[in-house]
Amino acid sequence: MHRTIFDPDHQIFRASVEHFIATEIAPSHARWTADGKVDKAMFHAAGEQGLLGMAIPEQYGGGGNDDFRYNAVIDEVVTASGASASGLCITLHNDICIPYFLSYCTVEQQARWFPGLVSGDLMTAIAMTEPGTGSDLAGIATSAVADGDSYIVNGSKTFVTNGINADLVIIVVRTGPDPHGGLSLLVVEDGMGGFERGRNLDKMGMHAQDTAELFFTDVRVPVDNRLGPEGAGFAQLVANLPQERLSIAVGAVAAAEAALAITIAYAKERTAFGRPIGRFQHNRFALAELKTEVDIGRVFVDRLIEEHVGGRLTIEQAAEAKWWTTEMLLRVVDAGVQMHGGYGYMMEYPIAQAYLDARLQTIYGGTTEIMKEIIGRGLGL
Repeated sequence: MHRTIFDPDHQIFRASVEHFIATEIAPSHARWTADGKVDKAMFHAAGEQGLLGMAIPEQYGGGGNDDFRYNAVIDEVVTASGASASGLCITLHNDICIPYFLSYCTVEQQARWFPGLVSGDLMTAIAMTEPGTGSDLAGIATSAVADGDSYIVNGSKTFVTNGINADLVIIVVRTGPDPHGGLSLLVVEDGMGGFERGRNLDKMGMHAQDTAELFFTDVRVPVDNRLGPEGAGFAQLVANLPQERLSIAVGAVAAAEAALAITIAYAKERTAFGRPIGRFQHNRFALAELKTEVDIGRVFVDRLIEEHVGGRLTIEQAAEAKWWTTEMLLRVVDAGVQMHGGYGYMMEYPIAQAYLDARLQTIYGGTTEIMKEIIGRGLGL
């Protein structure tokens, strides 16, 4: 399907991203999968290649271009490569964390952090989820008590992507009793006393991406490390979550396209009862249905990318894209494994890894159920 949302500059950028994936990520992906994390040297290389902080002003080394289509190109190429777990540190940094720094940093904070965000010297993470609190942000218990020109932070976070490797972690903390108005965002830096990283969590899939537990025991965080006003954390999260969810949808469609291509290729070459399995009507119809769903997802997400670039993406639209494309991805990979038969259960076949990696998509960034709740409330229900 011909796509119209990208300009020639985006296509040139796509070629450079593809080259980076092929030379800097693909050769090491298997090793990083075994290690449970990527080498940070790759992240530095991404900075040198101009793949980090494209929206950060040029005076700090960034691209000075907030066109989300460049982010979408990286999301698509990383996911389609089959090495999305190794590249997630890049997409999380660009799509999810950097917007908070761009929107809420003071001039002093910009000078302190922006150059490292672009160069790869500073890898970022964001920590919202706690052991007893997931989607319900009002239940956040990690506390930050004012003490002179600092906050004293106590609590813990879990399921933190980039949690092992990150140099800067945006944490959502409770600075007041109000369920929503009492939340603030603080930046915890590597090496701060009382800040400890727990184990690298053993996940079902996405093994090359480090996901950690974080612990805070009387961590003294300067007030100068607060992003935006005290008590504005909930509003800041609400403002930035639509881009996060659109980013997940972009990756979901790219992953579905890649998994479908793998399955179609297998259906053409694998024979049973004297003919390729794709020639059986049931399989042919199943693939036809999946191809239609993937194309529908592609058109919808491309349209929302245009809306986002134009500043018109709504919370509800992002929620629609996030839940539908990720659920569609699960249908594609499940059908792919089934059509591969016994080989689909073997990890040497890419469809097996795609199946495991895809399962996360309907959970992180807000579960399918939460997305439907957001959409339903938008209908006035």
